[in-house]
Amino acid sequence: MAGSEGTAVRLADRSLRRLAAAAVLLLALPAGAPAADQHPHADVPFVPTPPAVVDAMLDLARMRQEDYVIDLGSGDGRIIIAAAKKYGARGFGVEIDQDLVAEARREARRQGVAERAQFLGENLFLTALDRATVITMYLYPGLMLQLRPRLFEQLKPGARIVSHDFDMEPWQPDARVTVPVPDKPYGPPSSEVYLWIIPANAAGAWQWRVGAGAAAADYEVTLSQTFQALEGGATVGGRPGRLENGRMRGDEIRFMLTAELDGRLVRHEFSGRVSGDEINGKAKLAGGGELDWKATRVRRGSIDIKSDR
Repeated sequence: MAGSEGTAVRLADRSLRRLAAAAVLLLALPAGAPAADQHPHADVPFVPTPPAVVDAMLDLARMRQEDYVIDLGSGDGRIIIAAAKKYGARGFGVEIDQDLVAEARREARRQGVAERAQFLGENLFLTALDRATVITMYLYPGLMLQLRPRLFEQLKPGARIVSHDFDMEPWQPDARVTVPVPDKPYGPPSSEVYLWIIPANAAGAWQWRVGAGAAAADYEVTLSQTFQALEGGATVGGRPGRLENGRMRGDEIRFMLTAELDGRLVRHEFSGRVSGDEINGKAKLAGGGELDWKATRVRRGSIDIKSDR
């Protein structure tokens, strides 16, 4: 049997094996484990990621040799193998189908990257993710939403998450590309690739001073953070200000502040890096020029990762 019919039969066979493997893993989970941890990726059939999409995923993640990559639902291992072979990165794939795990290991040996590309036969909801600087996945949205709290809990700010075809609404991606796939065996002849970057926690109240002498002004901003988006209120020199375009990208923070100073309306742009309860960066002044900027957090908040906005 050849062509699309043969492909369909192979995919169906692999999907049945994947379901059987999931059932075995479910029985092996410890009693009393949290409900989310008891949900193996049983309902995800193995569908290979097209080579052009693999390249786009690694490119969008800005893969580097020093990266450690974890592929959740790694199938035949092609993403981890490509990351190891093309970029020299290290990492592992997680897959519940033991036949696919064995196939991926054979292919990694054949391509000479077995030391850098490894594969585990286990439930991805039980996999420790804290080593990863890059997470790749091709999973249904429901599973991705179940994974989202673990991603925020275990990954460091700046870690990149790349998904093929499915997003994590309402968490908006930091970047997105459409990849032409003329011979895609299902759906439209293209694939969407999404990138998210784990943001640092900037929520809470911050204080700082900009300028010196009579020209100095005291600033206070209270930030609420939903995923990477920032909103909040501000005072400048004791007067109300308006915060706009607040956003995190990893540990990088940016926002605009508009306020009345010395009888005139000014707008400053602040950027910097969040490190614990400090921000260090630059303030671009409305009339031109740039000053160093250092803020201290006086009250800490938390990131909202459950919002449906």
